[in-house]
Amino acid sequence: METKEELINQLLELAFAEDIGDGDHTTLSTIPADAMGRSRLIIKESGVLAGVEEAEKVLHKVDPSIKMTVMIKDGARVNPGDIAFTAEGPVRSLLVAERTMLNIMQRMSGVATMTRRYQDELEGLHTKVLDTRKTTPGMRIMEKEAVKIGGGTNHRIGLFDMILIKDNHIDFAGGIEKAIERARAYCKENGKDFKIEVEVRSLDDIRRVMAIGGVDRIMFDNFTPELTKEAVALVNGTMETESSGGITLDNLRKYGEAGVDFISVGALTHSVKGLDMSFKAY
Repeated sequence: METKEELINQLLELAFAEDIGDGDHTTLSTIPADAMGRSRLIIKESGVLAGVEEAEKVLHKVDPSIKMTVMIKDGARVNPGDIAFTAEGPVRSLLVAERTMLNIMQRMSGVATMTRRYQDELEGLHTKVLDTRKTTPGMRIMEKEAVKIGGGTNHRIGLFDMILIKDNHIDFAGGIEKAIERARAYCKENGKDFKIEVEVRSLDDIRRVMAIGGVDRIMFDNFTPELTKEAVALVNGTMETESSGGITLDNLRKYGEAGVDFISVGALTHSVKGLDMSFKAY
């Protein structure tokens, strides 16, 4: 399994390959090689800042000599006109790094802003907002980091770090009991200590899961808030609970008030608008 740093480095390699190619010929033709300059990251829209650490990785990957001075850290609320950081170094390097850095920061800040909006809606409740695997291909590590920066909680990172038995697994396996039994046997046979989560579609499904046991979390798929309250009472703290499906900002709090531990929201990453910002010389 590749580390977070290795995945980020691979993403940056791909981003530079598609953007720079055999060289930034506009910059090479207009800017002298020895020209030095300064740029600053200007916020143009209110939201939550994320991606400052990743921006530093981009700048230093382009040119280790670039000096970055951070004024605002990840997780802070920002407003138009705020200066997140400044960077000083060879002008050619600042120009080459600009777009890749902005693409990453705008996307991460958009995710963090959306996440904060959802988690704030649950203020005063114990319920936590979870992300999903509905992420931009190649950017999952960064987007899930942005969810944490925005105050949310990461679900599994991928298919490799948790067992989540969903409706298709259950149907193909021949039922909830068989799916759970096979998952538990698989973990035992392979020496894996994975948490097991099971998706349910009815109160009867919950009773079947509770009867067989060995499950850490149960996901209520497309339940109404009223049915969710019944489901939480039925589980009665014997395992973690999660709501998923058809949940928006408008009904989020109703699900939280029903008592679930977690609410997974695909919109944190799949329906996000980047936070507007620019990188300008000064």
